[in-house]
Amino acid sequence: MGKHVVLVEDEQNIAEAIRFLLSNEGWRVEMLANGSSAVEVIRKATPDLVMLDVMLPGKSGFEILHELRADPASAELPVLMLTARGQARDREMAEKAGVSRFMTKPFSNAEMLDAVRALTC
Repeated sequence: MGKHVVLVEDEQNIAEAIRFLLSNEGWRVEMLANGSSAVEVIRKATPDLVMLDVMLPGKSGFEILHELRADPASAELPVLMLTARGQARDREMAEKAGVSRFMTKPFSNAEMLDAVRALTC
């Protein structure tokens, strides 16, 4: 069975594109469009990777990341954070919160796949 990713992304087109790319690489992709239940879903799913948008309805990517890092069971879980806002402040906040990698939208398919591979090898 392939690796499992939980993708928390509220922009449907982006989520579908990522799902398509990762599925073609053998990944099982579980998609969420809302941040409010993300931590609970991630804890139950025990994925190999979490891909997390910053701006989400219900709960922000930063809030989700803080909760994941505060729990010993998910403290080391690779988290790839995606954002359309690429300001240095956002990157610094993500790094302080313990993000594994930070990518600014738009990104190339190859760039995203390289990041996923690097975080899960």
